[in-house]
Amino acid sequence: MKTTIHTLKQKKQNKEKIVCLTAYDYYIASLLDEAGYDLILVGDSLGMVFYGYETTLPVTVDEMLYHTKAVSGAAKNALVVADMPFLSYQASKEDAIRNAGRFLKEANANAVKLEGGSEMCDTIKAVIDAGIPVLGHIGLMPQSVHKLGGYKMQGKDKKGAEKLINDAIALDNAGCFGVVLECIPEELARDITEKISIPTIGIGAGQYCDGQILVVNDMLGYNSKKAPKFAKRYADVDGIFKKAFEEYKKEVQR
Repeated sequence: MKTTIHTLKQKKQNKEKIVCLTAYDYYIASLLDEAGYDLILVGDSLGMVFYGYETTLPVTVDEMLYHTKAVSGAAKNALVVADMPFLSYQASKEDAIRNAGRFLKEANANAVKLEGGSEMCDTIKAVIDAGIPVLGHIGLMPQSVHKLGGYKMQGKDKKGAEKLINDAIALDNAGCFGVVLECIPEELARDITEKISIPTIGIGAGQYCDGQILVVNDMLGYNSKKAPKFAKRYADVDGIFKKAFEEYKKEVQR
């Protein structure tokens, strides 16, 4: 049965954990779907692990559409959420609605993800009012890496924590079906999870979120040289590939 935004809200109410990972192609998405994952995020993290960019900032809408369409073709049951890349929604509500709509219309996504808290709520509400479900994202926001001064934990002091709590409540009130909490203290993530009605999806935010997500390359050890410290590695795909490539080369050169 296809997962919907209502399925995720019901899981929060039932205290069932929501299982998520990123995917950027048909093959990985099909494996996640077969494994029964609730949500697959086509993250703009693909800019770093797929295209080799230094940050997510260069990622374009067309690049995201291409990968989202591939993932959507494989996801028969998982909810597919597409990241809206940098400057695809910040300039105006009209831009946000138009670009968000393309992900549903052209790439068959079920929802989109936007970074930002209270300052983005008017835009987020406009997108939702246009019939497009939105997953929020606060804490460490990779599209604001230069503003934040790097990939650093957020909400460590009282002022920062209060802002994140208020941002989460604002996103809930704006109509988001969930919110990603990235790289914030575990106790703060628990506080936010208890205060809002929508599911929280943690990435480097501890065990108390309603669900968890990682970049698939980080957890597979696959082209993830810049993996964050919080990302547990479940495999060593790089090592397997290198061994196979070396064996093939030796056989050819005999």
